Amino acid sequence: MTYSNRKSFLILASLLFIFSGCISYSFTGTSIPADVRTIYIPFFPDRSQSGLGDLSNQINEVLINRFVNQSRLSINNDQDEADAYLEGAIQGYVNRPFSIGGNEQANLNEIQITVRALFQYAADDEPLWDKNFTGSATYDVVENPVEGELQAARQALEQIANNMFNDAVSSW
Repeated sequence: MTYSNRKSFLILASLLFIFSGCISYSFTGTSIPADVRTIYIPFFPDRSQSGLGDLSNQINEVLINRFVNQSRLSINNDQDEADAYLEGAIQGYVNRPFSIGGNEQANLNEIQITVRALFQYAADDEPLWDKNFTGSATYDVVENPVEGELQAARQALEQIANNMFNDAVSSW
């Protein structure tokens, strides 16, 4: 390797090292104000009339895990003492045919869940956002209708939780 090629390689390697550090840093929730250390996430009631008994538990579990494991925030069980809060309710649940097979019966169904949620810093007068989040997933109604529906609902809730988390910790 010539001196010029070696020099170019070192410059390129240095730039990659510098930019890789910036990229990983930008996705760690740095847009959360420095004085915000705790978050309150109350129970999300299920108003969807889905017939599935544990959607509320699932969305709360996934949200709490996201905030504890993927941000520097810790959970506070008292809204009055928390620095931020995320509250909402499951508003809609739809289970509909997604793909029709050769016998003109559904072979795939799609679950679509809608959650209305609000995220606010305790020190602010207005929420950072107050909006609907939707997640969806499909399942095979022929192979595994009951467990498939439950897994699809879980996947839809995880999409929703991911989108809520991303909106709460990013400034985009």
